[in-house]
Amino acid sequence: MSTKRDFLAIPNFSSEELKALLQRAARLKSGADTAQLTGKSLGMIFKKSSTRTRVSFEVGMTQLGGHAIFLSDRDSQFGRGETIHDTAKVLSRFVDGIMVRTFAHAEVEELARHASVPVINALTDLLHPCQIVADLQTIAEDFGPDHDARTVAWIGDGNNMANSWLNAAYRLGFSLRLACPVGYDPDPEILARAQGAANVLLTRDPKEAVEGADVVTTDVWASMGQEDEAQARMAAFAGYIVDDALMGRAQAQAIFLHCLPAHRGEEVSASVIDGPQSRIFTEAENRLHVQKAILLELMG
Repeated sequence: MSTKRDFLAIPNFSSEELKALLQRAARLKSGADTAQLTGKSLGMIFKKSSTRTRVSFEVGMTQLGGHAIFLSDRDSQFGRGETIHDTAKVLSRFVDGIMVRTFAHAEVEELARHASVPVINALTDLLHPCQIVADLQTIAEDFGPDHDARTVAWIGDGNNMANSWLNAAYRLGFSLRLACPVGYDPDPEILARAQGAANVLLTRDPKEAVEGADVVTTDVWASMGQEDEAQARMAAFAGYIVDDALMGRAQAQAIFLHCLPAHRGEEVSASVIDGPQSRIFTEAENRLHVQKAILLELMG
């Protein structure tokens, strides 16, 4: 009897497994490996609203021959006080896998602990692993599969994206430079672990982070659930915009990534996000392919 696997964080996969996952995602993008989840169902729990996550997982399951069931916090018992324990036990009797997009990372961990089917973290306030795997695929399409030869610059909040970049550097060994304002650092334990395995720099200077980088990436300054902090964050992040001048410090062939949605004129200028170095829409598409690879790895 096989033991079920979850994907809650990038380190759930070894470096070799992560590389194999990216290779499978590339094959899926070329049209291979279709209809391998015929007759299987994915339960999708959403406590946070979504465009890319919902559409990519739902379309991915359809393309693999399976079925996805959307469960919002507003119209399920999960949103009316049913415990995570009971939700996990009940859904495990109906579906072959559970995807969850929520606020507290502890909720995803508890769901995985009690579910007898695989659980996929589609986003928490701590981590956003599916997005980073899509970003890694996007980087490989420009630079090849040797991620350890690349330098990635993260500009902005030490949020779930920054934490997941750290986890990716921990697994794949690429150089990572994070420029974060004081008070907005990434998770200290995740940072320390990555610094023990890769060349990871935390700085207050975006110019230092971007100098000679192959990839420049950022995110909104106030994520969902942080709207009441927007004014304070606008002040703290002044000077952290990715504009043409900052991109000019990166390698000439450097690419720009953003997980979207973006606020043009805040964390990134319109000229960068819509410019020739931007890969944001390829990056968004790659969510579909890497998540299909993850679904096949866990449910196939």
